[in-house]
Amino acid sequence: MHALSPRHVPLCLLLLVAGAACDSKSKAPEPAAATSPAADAADPAPAPEPAAPTNEPQAAPSEDAPQAVVGQPAPDFTLPDLDGNPVRLADHRGKTVVLEWFNPQCPFVRMSHTKGSLVDAPARHQKDGVVWLAINSNAAGKQGHDPDVNRQAMTEFGMKYPLLRDEAGTIGRQYGATHTPHLFVIDPKGTLVYAGAIDNSPDGEGASPEGGTLVRYVDQALAELAANKPVSVPQTKAYGCTVKYVD
Repeated sequence: MHALSPRHVPLCLLLLVAGAACDSKSKAPEPAAATSPAADAADPAPAPEPAAPTNEPQAAPSEDAPQAVVGQPAPDFTLPDLDGNPVRLADHRGKTVVLEWFNPQCPFVRMSHTKGSLVDAPARHQKDGVVWLAINSNAAGKQGHDPDVNRQAMTEFGMKYPLLRDEAGTIGRQYGATHTPHLFVIDPKGTLVYAGAIDNSPDGEGASPEGGTLVRYVDQALAELAANKPVSVPQTKAYGCTVKYVD
């Protein structure tokens, strides 16, 4: 083997060094992909789309809805009057409220408004700040439902208070209204303190009171509330026509 001449050494060394550098560069590890929390959060999963709006009517309250019980808070409600204006019970909180279940074609309602205890009771108590609301829970197509018949009756009976429509019967059933007339008294705190008949004369005229003496239960309850006394007769059995609920 011949020895390399001194003039050849720099070139060989240069080639060897260059070759090592190239080989080292080709084998260098590639950087790892980023896995930090910040990097993961940069591309979050898409948020779920909101449900599409619907114009379908809401379902009626279930059987688990609060039921009216004497001595307990009266269930709130909102019902339209004959002109479609909404009336909400809660808007009258702080006042005594009377609810009167109504049917303009019921003979007992007619007698009570023309001869019996409902002739002047609403007007008398309204002067003292009592809120009086009539409610018709009769279903469409049944006796006493027609709005025009109700308007005529309001004029004939001199009713100067709202008549609310409960066509589905939801509020009537919630309060346990069984007859017309059927009355409920709610005190200023929102507690139901009386439920039952307007008086103890089932003829509607006040002419045949049970026991011989006419007792106007609603008048009595309102007088006791005004005197800051407990209602002495909180519940009685209503008389009159049955409420014509939807089938």
